[in-house]
Amino acid sequence: MRAAASLVALPLLAGATLPSTPNLGKAEGRCRTQETGPAFLVEVQGLKDRAGNLKLEVYPATDEDFLEDDNILIAAGKTFRRVEVPVPKSGPASLCIRLPGPGTYGVSLLHDRDGNHKFGWRVDGIGFAGNPRLGWSKPKAANASARAGAAPTRITIVMNYRRGLSMRPIAKED
Repeated sequence: MRAAASLVALPLLAGATLPSTPNLGKAEGRCRTQETGPAFLVEVQGLKDRAGNLKLEVYPATDEDFLEDDNILIAAGKTFRRVEVPVPKSGPASLCIRLPGPGTYGVSLLHDRDGNHKFGWRVDGIGFAGNPRLGWSKPKAANASARAGAAPTRITIVMNYRRGLSMRPIAKED
């Protein structure tokens, strides 16, 4: 029964990403050299491979606004920030994203393996602040949020990829 419920919810996750404008929020999200203001310093763990790009986005930490279309958020004067970088060919993967001020924000990270600027559940990986266990629908904002202080705040996001009928981290080899 649980697998059947997951299959029914699958279209919800696939449709959760609305068309966006790829450059919205990038100027506001770009960290300065030696950033000292409110920002998330994100360490990425569990990458499947080194293909494509990493797209980090910050949203208001409400269920209504979390993962909402960037055009809608910006038009409403709500927080939206984006940073997109190529996956480093080796070594640790980390990103910095500036915030409008201290507070709690919803945070998503897409491993856009095919470089098409949107989430494809069959190909791409996804992770969230707080590293919630994923089903086939978007997590609650409270489970995918982090609190930022007045200076850069370190968080770790573990990537999840489709494995069978679920989205989960890649098992570590011992």
